[in-house]
Amino acid sequence: MCGIAGYWLKSENATSQLTNLENAVKRLNKRGPDYSNFFHKDNVALGHARLSIIDTSASAHQPFTDSSGKFTITFNGEIYNFKQHRKILEKEGVKFRTNSDTEVLLELFKKYHTKTPAILNGFFAFAIYNHSTHEVFIARDRYGIKPLYISEDDRQICFASEIKALQEFNIDKTPDYSSISRYFQLNYIPGPDTIFKKVKQIMPGTSMLINSSGVKTLKYYTPPQQPGYEGGYNEAQQKLKALMLKSVEKRLIADVPLGTFLSGGIDSSIIATLTAKINPNIESYSIGFPDEPYFDETQYAKAVANKAGLKHHIINVHSRDMLEALTNVLDYMDQPFADSSAIPVYILSREIKKHVTVALSGDGADELFGGYRKHMAHKRALNPSFFNTLIKTAGPILELTPQSRQNKIADKARQAAKFSRGIKLQGIERYWFWASISSESYARELVLNAPANDSIKPWDSLGLNIPKQHELHHILNADIKMLLPNDMLTKVDMMSMANSLEVRVPFLDHELVDFAMQLPTNYKINKNQQKRILQDTFRDELPEILYNRPKKGFEIPLGNWFRNDLFDFIFHEILNEEKIKKQAILNHRTIANLRTQLMSASPGDAPARIWALIVFQNWWDTYMN
Repeated sequence: MCGIAGYWLKSENATSQLTNLENAVKRLNKRGPDYSNFFHKDNVALGHARLSIIDTSASAHQPFTDSSGKFTITFNGEIYNFKQHRKILEKEGVKFRTNSDTEVLLELFKKYHTKTPAILNGFFAFAIYNHSTHEVFIARDRYGIKPLYISEDDRQICFASEIKALQEFNIDKTPDYSSISRYFQLNYIPGPDTIFKKVKQIMPGTSMLINSSGVKTLKYYTPPQQPGYEGGYNEAQQKLKALMLKSVEKRLIADVPLGTFLSGGIDSSIIATLTAKINPNIESYSIGFPDEPYFDETQYAKAVANKAGLKHHIINVHSRDMLEALTNVLDYMDQPFADSSAIPVYILSREIKKHVTVALSGDGADELFGGYRKHMAHKRALNPSFFNTLIKTAGPILELTPQSRQNKIADKARQAAKFSRGIKLQGIERYWFWASISSESYARELVLNAPANDSIKPWDSLGLNIPKQHELHHILNADIKMLLPNDMLTKVDMMSMANSLEVRVPFLDHELVDFAMQLPTNYKINKNQQKRILQDTFRDELPEILYNRPKKGFEIPLGNWFRNDLFDFIFHEILNEEKIKKQAILNHRTIANLRTQLMSASPGDAPARIWALIVFQNWWDTYMN
């Protein structure tokens, strides 16, 4: 895992911006603490910060130029099928100087050019300069596991693994108020947009060719859009197990110590169990929450480790530990991102890094197999019933009940009230509502410069398409397009890279994804079970204690912190009324109402909304003041 940066200048020699490139690469030092270097020729320059994983020798340092001297690459990621490609290339006469996947990738590009990303199995963001044509080719992996941002102005086209690195190229930092509005709805900014108007994400499954004619965007991958599998359920289970084992095995290739996350949920338990089958010496790690027993799942993690024969480590995290980590978590974010579960992910990554350099995780399974509570809500909404009618009718009563994420009964009331509101909507409007922390009306009220054009809905500009008459696969496709890359994978990438830890995600092997997305909906969810085929396939290999228990997403005790330890700091400093008025971006009256709601018996989502405000203000103070 590494960090990359570079630029293509429109009318200057590359040497004119080398200092900016050096500073950009320095900003990526946590992504690549082992080595950094630069390349420049003509109007192009590439930079690289290295975290050594495969072929840790100096011969594999980057930027890397091929033996002909005509192609140079800067590459972040891992190519899991590089050995197979290497054998083929060697038979064709290619001579290799290293044992790295970087050199194989560069040789593949010489052969396949812009078609290269489609034959790769892995996760990546890379740039290759063709010295002969003076073109730069850049690409991002299929699902957005690795980030890549780009900015263009009259002088340059520049790109980098992080926005903070891009800022070293003196980019236009005009805020995008549409993005700010969406951020306060979703708690993250969906791509291709970012917090800045002139900075965009390179979208998953996309590559770009940069030359004197400009930037040409090429789409090389789209997941299957609807079920097409025609085999039986038992056959599908066998296929799923084989693909899972193959995927995990690929991701155990490394020349450095490797471990696996084990939360105690189904997804990470499957990964840990398969890992133990392949390499019983690999150790597992989980995080425990002694102060929050309702969310603590260490007993399940222990049961899995015992059955699989894994040496297991539990990292107990107290509320004070998370409070102490807040500064580091906030400071690493270079655009607002308010998924508060980033805090325990940061701590877990920090502690695991003391033992290993690479870790496997169970991310991606919920999006593929329908594991979120909202997926069951969508299924219920698609099937008329007396329960649906009752919930619709009971909506006004539910709105009056105390609602909170920190209490089991109050959380059920919160969920029921949200279901009641959402079931009255249809298609994309329902999806957006259940994907959001806050409503569009709240965001318009909060953000003073929020766009007022209601004719352009946020889902239209993002290319989300869920018709009124839809099926569950439409919902899962939308999650893979929006939620997975912009929230789940962003969180893991940021917090692991903040600790120089590489995290690999076996569920997102593209062969496995293509298979999973073609499975019938009833293989994934029925009226009693979510992630049905995943659970059934590995039932004999996992402890029985894992089954028939509710899914628990850990909730950070934001409400308790904000009402007690952090109250003065938040409302007298970060969200100080005079500061907010002077800033002239947020509505101080809306913030005052949130403060009142926070202190009430029914805080609802006020803590999550206040956390989003804290993240935004910290970002603004760091990058805009």
